[in-house]
Amino acid sequence: MKYIKIYLLLTLFIISCKTKQVTNEVDNIQQVVDTRSIQGGMWIPSLLEGVNEQEMTALGSKMTAADIYDVNNSSLKDAIVHFNGGCTSEIISPKGLLLTNHHCGYGAIQSHSSVEHDYLENGFWAMNMDEELPNPGMVVTFIKRIDDVTTQVFEGVTDEMNEAEKQSLIDQNINKVTKTIQKEAWQEANVKSFYGGNQYIAFVTEVFKDIRLVGAPPSSIGKFGADTDNWMWPRHTGDFSMFRIYADANNRPAEYSKENVPYAPVHYLPVSLDGVEEGDFTLVFGFPGRTNEYLPAVAVEQIVEVLNPAKIKVRDNALKIMDSYMRKDPSIKIKYASKYASTANYWKKWIGENQGIQKSNAIQKKRNLENEFSKIVNEKDLVAYQPLLAEFENLYKEIQDVSLARDYWVEVVYRNVELLGVTFAAYQLEQAYLRGGDAAFERVRTGILNEFKGIYKDYSVEVDKPVFESLVSLYAKECPITYLPQNMQNVDFTALTNNVYETSKFTSFEGAEELLSGTAAEVIKKINEDSAFVFGKELNNMFYQAIEPKFQDLNLQIVAVQKEYMKALMEVFPNERFFPDANSTLRVTYGQVRGYEPKDGMRYENTTYLEGVLEKYVPGDYEFDVSQKLIDLFNSKDFGPYGENGKMPVNFIGTNHTTGGNSGSPAIDAYGNLIGLNFDRVWEGTMSDMNYDPDICRNIMVDIRYVLFIIDKYAGAKNLIEEMTLVNPKSK
Repeated sequence: MKYIKIYLLLTLFIISCKTKQVTNEVDNIQQVVDTRSIQGGMWIPSLLEGVNEQEMTALGSKMTAADIYDVNNSSLKDAIVHFNGGCTSEIISPKGLLLTNHHCGYGAIQSHSSVEHDYLENGFWAMNMDEELPNPGMVVTFIKRIDDVTTQVFEGVTDEMNEAEKQSLIDQNINKVTKTIQKEAWQEANVKSFYGGNQYIAFVTEVFKDIRLVGAPPSSIGKFGADTDNWMWPRHTGDFSMFRIYADANNRPAEYSKENVPYAPVHYLPVSLDGVEEGDFTLVFGFPGRTNEYLPAVAVEQIVEVLNPAKIKVRDNALKIMDSYMRKDPSIKIKYASKYASTANYWKKWIGENQGIQKSNAIQKKRNLENEFSKIVNEKDLVAYQPLLAEFENLYKEIQDVSLARDYWVEVVYRNVELLGVTFAAYQLEQAYLRGGDAAFERVRTGILNEFKGIYKDYSVEVDKPVFESLVSLYAKECPITYLPQNMQNVDFTALTNNVYETSKFTSFEGAEELLSGTAAEVIKKINEDSAFVFGKELNNMFYQAIEPKFQDLNLQIVAVQKEYMKALMEVFPNERFFPDANSTLRVTYGQVRGYEPKDGMRYENTTYLEGVLEKYVPGDYEFDVSQKLIDLFNSKDFGPYGENGKMPVNFIGTNHTTGGNSGSPAIDAYGNLIGLNFDRVWEGTMSDMNYDPDICRNIMVDIRYVLFIIDKYAGAKNLIEEMTLVNPKSK
């Protein structure tokens, strides 16, 4: 089990003392116990009092639970912001200055870039607020209050109902809670499920819509190492960007307006200049996206052996084609930079995840747990829980083919072939017309045309055509035949590709706009005569008529069994502690700065330095190029107050349990000060979404002193430094 009982820990400690000859000092004892027992977990910040608070103290924290989350008083949670629905950011000044990752702000940076003003290549810095750039559609969200609403959500739900009936009533109750919960007129509310649907929590939020770009280093700093170094350690990346929240005259959310003023936060994070050492306490506060820590062994086995390999192969083909064109043409490089990075991110993550699961023997460990679970269930005659594992085996066997088919459709049609993505939007337009007539058609058409403007701005037929041929061919070859449309069977895909890209009007914005002009009936007729739409329509019909209904039916059954299994685990193992899986809600994860040993005979230290950037430097390389200014700063050792013993720290690692969504999360010290910016995990530990292992799972953070060094010494944006509160907590 993940959380070992204390008496076992003490026994292990005594053994380790004898074998490693460690000292008997109290601090060292505490470190050994902490590392093995209280690392990992993504905890709800409103529920930290008690054991979590004690564990944080044991790891070195000087904060109370109320310092971290308090409804009635200023606390850390008031400085933590959900950034545009996908990342985390934090407020670092009394003027609403936001810090997040470069890769989180990448799309915004790209949208403001052109060949003439390439902010990806050269960076961007607003030297005053008038120079800050608005970002239409970007939002950030504060959590104002967290309420347990489990009782209200389960009102009227009975065991006699089938799963569909239960879920229908639960959805109705959630809707009622969302509408009736106490909040201000400008606030919003949403309800999320926890522990597999055994608990429901409401979040009262404030969503700000006027967010402006303030600063970003060039990609040679913000993406240094790019895809080669992604998910890797040692790392040397200055992965940060800066934005500012603007509010109305009452400090409340408002649409963009020149009349808006910088947001005055309830709390902002002081910035520590003291740096980190091995064993220092670290708190990562943010919005982790999704984990599946309590999946049965059969599910993890299916992911590792069937589903991940298929997705990896699709993206591998797409990435190789995009890369070949990006290296040849600067304009294509700009257009596809964000898309390539997005595609590569999880491609590499899935590879590392598979390797980590295999290396940590996670599947067998889960089977061992399940054997123990079955033994206790049978001994205690817990009849309701006895069939659960068998039900998992049967359901995952039945869902495998349709899951695989679904992943192929998502990866090929929805994500990686842009032409098919465009025709899918047109397919949705047709479906809106069939369901809702002219009024629905007009609403959807307006939205699609606006979406198309952004899509075609960064679209290249030259790139998309070979991607189409490669991925559609792979889809036809690997997808289970039951879910393969007729128009993909026994096909010459080279001829098909040439025909589609030579005749379809969806290969340009002008052509798409022409197809979508006219009355609803005229548009439906025109798109159904377009070669790309006709081909994509069969794939989409197969998805909606066969794949998705079957998948959702089986998945609903799996969710029901998982919910009961989660409940059973907590009942069968009452002395263990279970944190809820991540679901993009605000969480706290605590740990320590720690190096690690990924392989036999290999030891990684916890910090990297600027000299490592120069060691990796490859002139002209799009991943490892270094600007002359950074080289000059290194050679002159002009690090200002941010250096350490003549060296400039860049990145460090810790034992915090993070995942996607924690990008941009603050790394906070024992006193509540900002010491770093979370941006990645080590490759060996990417399997932490399903199996956190404290020996090899490490999160990677930008040292805040490197951020300050780049802002101050590299960019000369002293105006931003002057906004912050710089502190030296270790000198107290």
